[in-house]
Amino acid sequence: MRLRSDIWVSAYLRRCAVEGAAAYLRRRGAEAAGAIFVKIDRLDGLCALFGPAPQSEVEQGDRLFARMHREDWIDPADAEARLTREQKFDSDLWIVEIEDRQGRHFLDLA
Repeated sequence: MRLRSDIWVSAYLRRCAVEGAAAYLRRRGAEAAGAIFVKIDRLDGLCALFGPAPQSEVEQGDRLFARMHREDWIDPADAEARLTREQKFDSDLWIVEIEDRQGRHFLDLA
């Protein structure tokens, strides 16, 4: 059984704070099972966007993430456009934004 989205996001925000990264909840989604997207802003004009990993790469109960673009870092406008498309598709999603000059994400990747 997978951890509820609201509990996972709350723990993730605390983890970021403990590591010294500024973390913000930009959008609250469905408490139980909303998809979670994480935008990492390096504060240098580049960012990265992570979203749920494909189900084929996830074992039961795991919450894994995958980079939502090919390049390591992208323009923030491109990330925002992708988030806008995702919100049109799934109105229950969560968006967390991290500001960290080192670009740390603290996520389990697929």
